[in-house]
Amino acid sequence: MSFAFLLTTLAVVVTPGAGVVHTLAAGLAHGRRASVVAAFGCTLGVVPHLAASVTGLAALLHTSSVAYDVLKYLGVAYLLHLAWATWRDKGALTVDEGGAPRSAGRVIGAAVLLNLLNPKLTLFFVAFLPQFVPAGQSGAALRMLQLGGVFMLLTFLVFVAYGVAAAALRERVLGRPRVLGGMRRLFAVCLVGLSARLAVA
Repeated sequence: MSFAFLLTTLAVVVTPGAGVVHTLAAGLAHGRRASVVAAFGCTLGVVPHLAASVTGLAALLHTSSVAYDVLKYLGVAYLLHLAWATWRDKGALTVDEGGAPRSAGRVIGAAVLLNLLNPKLTLFFVAFLPQFVPAGQSGAALRMLQLGGVFMLLTFLVFVAYGVAAAALRERVLGRPRVLGGMRRLFAVCLVGLSARLAVA
């Protein structure tokens, strides 16, 4: 396994994005278990991009500006929807004082959709992974699957670390409504910023 691959992959995974925001919010809202479930969902959301890369579908997105733009603006719209729902305190990223936690299925579904509508992941697999698969080498698809598996493992571990850290702060913020309100709005603003960055990418 190339050190350059591991280093670059770790840099990509650690950089905060919509998945990190989702995992942090899950940890703050519902604790450690919810953050791990959210991290799993975000990791699961990588699978379609990896499959597209291996089968060549990602190349279509890379060469077709229309297909890329459609996926990109669907992602922008979904991020804005989450931002509005979070601001209004009734969405997937609500940071609240308790109540019944959302089901694991809903948390995973929201996380998968976040990454599914992220064209940057597909382009990452198109532009980055092939550099570590020698052209014309037999078993190239298997090699890409292995590298994709490493990417997913690092994604899960890093996101769990983010989520568990957020869960550790949960007890300190749950008794402070003003802090909760400020954090909820901060998550909403972060989502708007991420949507803007995606829109102009």
